[in-house]
Amino acid sequence: MTTKTERIEARFLPEVKRLAERAALATGMTLTEYLSKLVQENAPKTLNAYNEIVLTNQQFDDFLAACEVVQPPSEKIKQAAALLDKEGF
Repeated sequence: MTTKTERIEARFLPEVKRLAERAALATGMTLTEYLSKLVQENAPKTLNAYNEIVLTNQQFDDFLAACEVVQPPSEKIKQAAALLDKEGF
């Protein structure tokens, strides 16, 4: 049973390509294996960095305080709500 693969086309500066090829060779991997490993290791970290918000205790307290402030809706919000009501949302 073979694993289905997909192709990614990318363009690199010549020096970046040579650097990647040298690193792949040094690790005993093909360039494809090396780049695949880099993506598998780094993409989850990158995605987590954009999915998590890390706050200090003071920042968290300030956020909660801001959430507790009740402000009347602005005219633009009222217009948007009326439009959504009109469209059946």
